[in-house]
Amino acid sequence: MGRHRRPRQRMTGGGRARTAATITLAGAATATGLGGGTGHAEPEQTPAQVKAEVDKLYQEAEVATEKYNGAKEKADAAEQRLEELRDEVARKEDRLNSAREDLGTVAAAQYRSGSLDPALRLMLSADPDRYLDGAAFAERAGSRQQATVGRVRKELREIKQLRGAARVEVASLKSRREELKRHRETITGKLATARRLLSRLTAEERARLGDGTGDRASRSSPGPRDGISGPSQAPNSRAAAAVAYAYQKLGSPYVWGATGPDAFDCSGLTQAAYRAAGVSLPRTTYAQIDAGRRVARSELLPGDLVFFYSGISHVGIYVGDGKMIHAPNPSAPVRVAPVDQMPFAGAARVA
Repeated sequence: MGRHRRPRQRMTGGGRARTAATITLAGAATATGLGGGTGHAEPEQTPAQVKAEVDKLYQEAEVATEKYNGAKEKADAAEQRLEELRDEVARKEDRLNSAREDLGTVAAAQYRSGSLDPALRLMLSADPDRYLDGAAFAERAGSRQQATVGRVRKELREIKQLRGAARVEVASLKSRREELKRHRETITGKLATARRLLSRLTAEERARLGDGTGDRASRSSPGPRDGISGPSQAPNSRAAAAVAYAYQKLGSPYVWGATGPDAFDCSGLTQAAYRAAGVSLPRTTYAQIDAGRRVARSELLPGDLVFFYSGISHVGIYVGDGKMIHAPNPSAPVRVAPVDQMPFAGAARVA
């Protein structure tokens, strides 16, 4: 019987091996699209199509980045307010404890002096005149005691209100942090998809498409475009300082959420440039466009902020000659580019 079982076991093992091989081949066929899988479900894209899709992903990521920046600004404000509330509660608790100690001292003194009727105490006193002076002092002390009790009650009410406000800020901060997490996931997801798409292109194809290898526009011949004025002077020293700062940062990497000094996103660059010029700008593109006087495209001067896309999701600093300096996206550093490179949405003069 043993001689018959061994070959049968080998056949069973072989059957398993064949089954595994069949599954492996089927999986390979699916991976390569031979079995109707997803490997070649999408038609192969041309480099230009890949670039167009990547640009769209970058633009969507930038929309999410500006939302992230806005949520972070609000989260930071909520955190600061919460810290201030906690400090104020601590100060009031110190004052409350001090007032309670005062009350405790008065209460102990009353206990030690007993609770005799004032008239009887006057009769028993060896020095009635001195007693009467002491009674007047006690009356005044009672008034101070009442004031202390009132102060304690007031401090308790205020501490209660502050703690309620702190609870509101904690809830707000939690909500902002959840919002930050959502925007961060959106950004990282879109950037990861863009990287996967770009990995399909050769280095030569990426260079030919101008993907992060340099800015051909910055080396093009100067001249006005589409009604944009040619070279001109900045309207004032602050605008000139912001432009100078932007030039100093050419070549710096794009990092979403960054405000310098070594990396920037688009609104981070404009905010840092004007901060260096002594002008405080809001953090986000959609707030920066309202931070100054709106100007027409034909009236642009160096230092003006130029905004793009219908959702005001991108910004650069106009430098004259129809060009701007901006932080484009993670595939390209801070660089000079034509203003007409993207859909123009408006401009603001903030200095």
